Amino acid sequence: MSGHSHAANVAKKKEKNAAIKGKIYTKIGRELAVAAKAGADPDTNSKLADAIAKARAANMPNDNIKRCIAKATGEFAATTYEELTYEGYGPSGSAIIVKTLTDNKNRTVDFVRTAMRKHGGQLGNAGCVSFTFQNMGVIVVERTVDLDEDTVMEYALDAGADDVITEDDAYVVNTSVSAFSEVRKYLEDKGLKFFSAQVEMVPQNKVTLDEESLVKFNKLLDALEDIDDVQDVYHNVDLPDEEDED
Repeated sequence: MSGHSHAANVAKKKEKNAAIKGKIYTKIGRELAVAAKAGADPDTNSKLADAIAKARAANMPNDNIKRCIAKATGEFAATTYEELTYEGYGPSGSAIIVKTLTDNKNRTVDFVRTAMRKHGGQLGNAGCVSFTFQNMGVIVVERTVDLDEDTVMEYALDAGADDVITEDDAYVVNTSVSAFSEVRKYLEDKGLKFFSAQVEMVPQNKVTLDEESLVKFNKLLDALEDIDDVQDVYHNVDLPDEEDED
């Protein structure tokens, strides 16, 4: 982990996207509907339960979540979506992984390639950067005055988590992919509130960009996240906290 706050970066991203919250909800809604095709009961469909947790962490209203799940037997039922992953390089050789959910892979790869090329990046072959990332569950728990480190550590380890990292404003609970759903549910049942909760591609090492490259990189991130088919973007750039930019 870098010295910067994971939770602060999550909150910053949410604030930056406040004006396009509808677009964020649309992306998560698609994920919910696709997951619900395997069953609309989160108690028996762990993928749906994880998608619901992601939606709640993004402050998506419960009515919206229910409507999205209902779409699994409606407009989304006749549409086949593929989960596709693209890898490439951003400014100064930074590594980028783009997770998408699409019904037209030719359209999606064209949009991703164009965004990369326009903002100093380059789409690469499968596996070109993913070997430098670890696929793992990451649950960022809100740190409150009545929730101490020992309690979170006890809950997390009892649930099967790998470790807990304490930050100024959050506890970051890391899990294996196989244990993620069970750990997330256990912490939810204990009443813990999440800044975010999902399986992520976590870089094994981070890189620091100079000011010019960082500006280009942020524009590239914005362009990728603005693509409707893009669900998540992972990278190895050490982004400064908001207070560091002031």
